[in-house]
Amino acid sequence: MALQLRPNCEYCDKDLPPNATEARICSYECTFCADCADNKLHNVCPNCGGGFAPRPIRPAQEWRPGVCVVKQAPSDKRVHLKFSVEDCAVHSARLRDIPPQNR
Repeated sequence: MALQLRPNCEYCDKDLPPNATEARICSYECTFCADCADNKLHNVCPNCGGGFAPRPIRPAQEWRPGVCVVKQAPSDKRVHLKFSVEDCAVHSARLRDIPPQNR
């Protein structure tokens, strides 16, 4: 299941694109910028009371056919690994030195 990757901070309305490293989410995917989560909300989600974690970066480039922020819409279905362990190791080695926000 892909995260919704909500496009803005729910508190200050700052844009938070899919590669935003300052995006924070709670376990319900409520989304805030780091400044609001840390300094305004003090790590307490105003919707559920939970804390925040950095939101993962969804790849912008299509590293595998049909899999990227543009071509894979958010879904409520679980996604399972489609490649062998060995293939994943090679793929990971190819990309591991590229910072997540640049993929």
